[in-house]
Amino acid sequence: MDLPTLTSFFMWCSVFNGGLLLLWTCCFLLMPDLVYRTQKRWFPLPRETFDVVMYVFVGAFKLLFLVFNLVPYLALLMIG
Repeated sequence: MDLPTLTSFFMWCSVFNGGLLLLWTCCFLLMPDLVYRTQKRWFPLPRETFDVVMYVFVGAFKLLFLVFNLVPYLALLMIG
């Protein structure tokens, strides 16, 4: 695989995953009650536990996004 193709791949991965992270964060910040009511149907958790779980998932996704998408893309831009 050549460098421009790999750079393009990581760019689009970063765009899609960054958009997903932004959407998830906005949904959780702007309409937490709706998210809780929707998820409560499948996972009967107390509200406090749900908030902690969502906070941990958003944090883990952000960390994985940075490590596996954004950093490789920026490194490829530097060497390209």
